[in-house]
Amino acid sequence: MAVKKILDGIYSVGAIDWHRRLFDELIPLPHGTSYNAYLIKDEKIVLIDTVDPSKIKELLANLDELGVDRIDYIIAQHAEQDHSGSLPAVIQKYPMAKIVTNSKCKNMLLDLLPLKEEDFIEVKDGEELSIGSRTLKFIFAPWVHWPETMLTYLKEDGILFTCDLFGSHMATSKMYVGNDALILQEAKRYYAEIMMPFASNIKKHLEKISQLDIKMIAPSHGAIYDEPDFIINAYKEWTSDKTENLVVITYVSMHDSVKKMVEYLTNELIKHGVDVIPFNLTNADTGEIAMTLIDASTLVVASPTVLIAPHPSIVYAVHLVNILRPKTKFAAIIGSYGWGGLMEKMIKEMLTNFKGELLPSVIIKGEPKEKDFEMLSKLADEIVAKHKEAGIA
Repeated sequence: MAVKKILDGIYSVGAIDWHRRLFDELIPLPHGTSYNAYLIKDEKIVLIDTVDPSKIKELLANLDELGVDRIDYIIAQHAEQDHSGSLPAVIQKYPMAKIVTNSKCKNMLLDLLPLKEEDFIEVKDGEELSIGSRTLKFIFAPWVHWPETMLTYLKEDGILFTCDLFGSHMATSKMYVGNDALILQEAKRYYAEIMMPFASNIKKHLEKISQLDIKMIAPSHGAIYDEPDFIINAYKEWTSDKTENLVVITYVSMHDSVKKMVEYLTNELIKHGVDVIPFNLTNADTGEIAMTLIDASTLVVASPTVLIAPHPSIVYAVHLVNILRPKTKFAAIIGSYGWGGLMEKMIKEMLTNFKGELLPSVIIKGEPKEKDFEMLSKLADEIVAKHKEAGIA
């Protein structure tokens, strides 16, 4: 991407990846992504983060465009390679540059990249660094989403550089978010897929940064928030305990038995005024599932039995739910079997991180019959009652 001026002496110099469609070989990127890096030209010249190694040529070209003949400090806020992977190339071109980071991040970077101890300057939480007419303040934010993450606050201009926090996997030529609903949706997807397991830590960090006079938030993925309350308030809601009158159903059906169960349960819940989103895992977007789990009060897992176990797609989905740790308050298992098995037991054993209430299962043999539909009606009634008791409905 071309160099973009943010304020006098402050520039966006990163790269847009318009065509990347998968991150970490796991996360879908329907709108690509960006690797944002920022340059501050003062008495000292500072680069905040770098880019994915695949985009190093673009970063170096942007620095050349600005006539950068030296870099004094490179602020490494996070060791993950999509932000740090170009550090060796930047150090090679600007050998006098020092990498400024915390002790934990330094050690991780030394493990991940061909860097040397003498390349680093260590800083502590709350420490400040004068770069001339401007001052950088370093704010440690562990477990967002790695243990070494930190934020950088440019005091005089009120810009908070947040690396992955508040990011969105979004390839866009827009400089600023404004109140763009699509970018907010992608920020929610990003939170769901990456940040949701660390909601309690993020709550603390939101409180920490509330003491700052923030005029802009500059993340390392997606556009800059020129209206920072837009994303801060969204994060406050996402990290809260609040859920909606919503049921998410993840299912696979091999011979239509489970499909019929899901369709019946969906219709019963809708009759009671409950919002329902069923996801057929054979074609569902895992990011969409993760996003809905931010708001869902109940998760229903619906699986056929493959030999004695849940369907492999259900195993994958339940594993993701377990590691994402959504604030979902209730869960239930429904499904079918041919001659027996351990499907229900195995799903329950996988939900080690689920802290909500597990409702009675509905496990049937073969095709659903009238008595089976009656059990599904009772489950729908139970979900409605639980939502009302929790003050959700």
